[in-house]
Amino acid sequence: MDTPDLPAIEIESLAQFDAHLAAGRPLAGCSVASLDLTGRSASLASADVRGAVFLGCTFAPGVEAGIEARGALVFPLLPDLPFNPYRAGLYTADELYAGLERGYRYTLDARNYRWWRHVGRHRSLTSELAMTLHDHAMSDALADLHLDGAVGVMGGHQLVRGSDGYTEAAGLGRALAREGRAVITGGGPGAMEAVNLGASLVGGEDDLSAALALLAEQPRFSEDVESWVAAAFAVRDRWELGGASYGVPTWLYGHEPPNVFSTGIAKLFSNAIREDVLLRQASGGLVCLPGAAGTVQEVFQAVTPRFYALADDPVPPLVLVGVDYWTHTQPAWPLLRALAEGRPMAAATHLVDTVADVPALLSR
Repeated sequence: MDTPDLPAIEIESLAQFDAHLAAGRPLAGCSVASLDLTGRSASLASADVRGAVFLGCTFAPGVEAGIEARGALVFPLLPDLPFNPYRAGLYTADELYAGLERGYRYTLDARNYRWWRHVGRHRSLTSELAMTLHDHAMSDALADLHLDGAVGVMGGHQLVRGSDGYTEAAGLGRALAREGRAVITGGGPGAMEAVNLGASLVGGEDDLSAALALLAEQPRFSEDVESWVAAAFAVRDRWELGGASYGVPTWLYGHEPPNVFSTGIAKLFSNAIREDVLLRQASGGLVCLPGAAGTVQEVFQAVTPRFYALADDPVPPLVLVGVDYWTHTQPAWPLLRALAEGRPMAAATHLVDTVADVPALLSR
């Protein structure tokens, strides 16, 4: 059946659904996600649903078959999942850590990780479809924020609260936020948490110093994850957090709990999709603090589109922080310099010794 050539519209709340139909508009071409439509049978009976897509919605008896017969496509609820694959927005820390008072294993974050580990050994079409739909929803929700000029900051998860490196990473997040930049990290602990904290905390330098001191009382997530998370929630409850700070973690590294200092958390099952989403959203540049295999992977994944950029293509800055680290400990810089030689990316690829040198390079 032919469907009208209409722009795609995503309907993600009952209020939006009702307003759309009240305005006399068809549902044709719309996607409707995760809504309880059991009380909207009359509206659905009279609406033009040709080409509409219903994702995980609930209907009164007989309605689903009726709208399918009139040209709608209905994706059903999938069984035995701890998560909603059709969710309309990013996660919040409160969602992921609900139940923490009973122990981390009872939280949604931990349940999803256990589910992922199970399906990794017992793959099925249903589980693959569920993860694909979920990660698409996360990617779509992040893209809907339109974070133009956002800066991605990568770095190691083992950086300890209370260390000089942690303090410096928080200062970098703060400096970027003060310049009006949205900040995106890998969303985990260590350097990622520090940057998200610095970008989120609205108060002055004394407030940030006091928050860092409070966090330092629970330095390592690996020792006591409940206390580590509780200290972060104590900071969040005491100080105002309102900066444009986002995390994109993954359940592939589910042993690394997500940090709570993000406005929104786009946690994904696929690390490959996660890396692509994170780097694509960092249109204002990428900063790489010292890190191990994950950070090195992100460095060179970011380099590939920069390497193939044409002479008139904009090349976002790539800044590595830590001359000795990136030259000797993890000698990525010599290879980067060799790849950049004679290419447009050369002018946008930098190695600096401290985070204080970063903002000026990003503003060029």
